[in-house]
Amino acid sequence: MKVLTGNDLKTGDVIWWTGEGWSRHVNDAVDAGEHPEAILAREEAAQRVVGSYAIDASVTGEGVRPAHIKERIRALGPTVRLDLSLKPADPAAGNWVI
Repeated sequence: MKVLTGNDLKTGDVIWWTGEGWSRHVNDAVDAGEHPEAILAREEAAQRVVGSYAIDASVTGEGVRPAHIKERIRALGPTVRLDLSLKPADPAAGNWVI
């Protein structure tokens, strides 16, 4: 099956085509059918999604499973626990301009 994914134009969130709109949840994704390019062109033109593309996926007992590891990471989020990530020594470091 082919499902459609991209990023929400306003928030940057990863989103998935539901057949009627977009969702942040991969399990809401549906098969895009025979002509995913037409859906992608229409949705990008309407500025609802950016960077959209079709991917291979399958339906398992756990829901929709993207075929490629990159897409599974996009669907499920960071692969590192945020509480274990390095924190800047200077709290203002996040505001630095490089």
